[in-house]
Amino acid sequence: MDHTETLTRYTANFVDELTKSGVMDVVISPGSRSTPLALTFTEHPAMKEWVLVDERSAAFFALGMAKQTGRPVVLVCTSGTAAANYFPAVVEAHYSRIPLIVLTADRPHELRDVGAPQAIEQINLYGEYVKWFHEMALPEATPQMLQYVRNNAARAVYMAGEGNPGVVHLNFPFREPLTPDFTIENIWEPVGVENWEQSSTFAYDGLKQLNAYQLQLLVKKLENQERGLIVCGPQTDKNLAEAVSELAREWGVPVLADPLSQVRAGGHSIDHIIEGYDAFLRNKTIRGLLKPDFIIRFGAMPVSKPFLFYMKENNDVMQFVVEKHAGYREPTGNTTEFIFSDPVNLCEDLLAVADFEEEFDAEWLKYWQGMNHIAKKHLQGSSGESITEGEAIRSLFNVTPNDSYVYAANSMPIRDVDSFMMTTKNQVTVLANRGANGIDGLISSGMGAAASGKPVTIVAGDLSFYHDMNGLLAAKQYNLNVTILLINNNGGGIFSFLPQSNDKKHFETLFGTPLEMDFRYAAFMYGGKYGVARTEGELKELLLTSYNQEGLHVVEIKTDRKENVTWHRQIWSAIEREILERWG
Repeated sequence: MDHTETLTRYTANFVDELTKSGVMDVVISPGSRSTPLALTFTEHPAMKEWVLVDERSAAFFALGMAKQTGRPVVLVCTSGTAAANYFPAVVEAHYSRIPLIVLTADRPHELRDVGAPQAIEQINLYGEYVKWFHEMALPEATPQMLQYVRNNAARAVYMAGEGNPGVVHLNFPFREPLTPDFTIENIWEPVGVENWEQSSTFAYDGLKQLNAYQLQLLVKKLENQERGLIVCGPQTDKNLAEAVSELAREWGVPVLADPLSQVRAGGHSIDHIIEGYDAFLRNKTIRGLLKPDFIIRFGAMPVSKPFLFYMKENNDVMQFVVEKHAGYREPTGNTTEFIFSDPVNLCEDLLAVADFEEEFDAEWLKYWQGMNHIAKKHLQGSSGESITEGEAIRSLFNVTPNDSYVYAANSMPIRDVDSFMMTTKNQVTVLANRGANGIDGLISSGMGAAASGKPVTIVAGDLSFYHDMNGLLAAKQYNLNVTILLINNNGGGIFSFLPQSNDKKHFETLFGTPLEMDFRYAAFMYGGKYGVARTEGELKELLLTSYNQEGLHVVEIKTDRKENVTWHRQIWSAIEREILERWG
């Protein structure tokens, strides 16, 4: 068997096993050394390939796709700094628990550390940000080696999704010539290996669940506690909302629902959902009125900083953090008991064994609901002038299509989503890159989420839009239906809320960072449509138009950072005054 046939069979068996293990999408960054992988993925009939020339954008595209589908997505790149450009998305995927399989092509061993071009140290390139790294063997096509590549392909898929999902990195050394021969017969089959079609399942992995003793121990700790609080932070399990809302209804306790919890939207009961807590927990006196006896948190720490203050001030309160598999996500440093169990099963088990309806304080729920009602009244009021950033978010969720996605930027956009997204019966999934909380890769991630064909609205600030304009190419290249709500306050709006804003000498240069850019030309360059809105009515009209048309639409609003701070603080003050007049 010559070199080309060996290379072809080795690579084909690897790719084929990925598809048998459930992988459906590969994002390819073009290059020479990765030719065997790129061509073989493209040739396989069960694989959908996406080709994006910018590696950093490609990696975030894959991340957004994996976040939307819940399935591992494969990334392929050539050797050298191409692999390094994947690093920001690898970091984000690690912290936000998104399954990615990174395949980097490499020079063979004899061309490493000798000054060969496009050769860098790729062994363990991503360090502890990957769940598993493996340096693949040089291609061989013996039955044993074809089984080896299949085993590693299946293992890669399993490891990417096992426990808390994350990143797997396989490094492929290839010698030239690099072009496979797809005229060879039966290249997708391992020569000399029997029953290979039955070997696609690598492992059977069940759900974690508390045993009867553990469940009774938990219930015992909650007995005689009158003020319970359920918190739902960022998470993507679509079944949690129904289970949590049913538990809250039976127990008569409030649920603080982060916008990324997937609990604010859907057909489940919303009577106990508190979405305005970020606004009224800003006041320390109000926080003092709402001291709980215990807190059960599902998902990661919520976006809200006032909630973080609330937690730190209640460090003596029993806190339970539910993790589906394992992990330590508790930035307050409070004493915490971790419950490692499937969250939906846990809710169902607690409903079956714990009847706290008569034990919990009914007035406790009414406090939260009353304060939430006041917060929502002010948050839903109109400024009567030109559109504000908060009103833009509110308008967006008033017209967002059912069964669609909103992908929000970090900094101010996700915080305004937290404040102005109210509960809705529409099924709207809100996503954001909250693992490392960076602004990079937003556009590309949103494009990846749109690859499924579902409508996606990306909420971007001008800095996050500028930072990832390369991501717009995917919309043009694959005719993706994406609406971008561009909130342009000419700089980093969130810094205007921070103490740095008092430094008048250096603030604009170091923190405000005004861009002074006309973004309409970016939309036109990538084949998109552009519109600017000055009122809520105009914004809703432009958004609705974009949802009824195909392709890329950029809808921009322009705001003033200083006015935005004043407007937000006026609303918060009004909420605080009314609550304190009633309960203070």
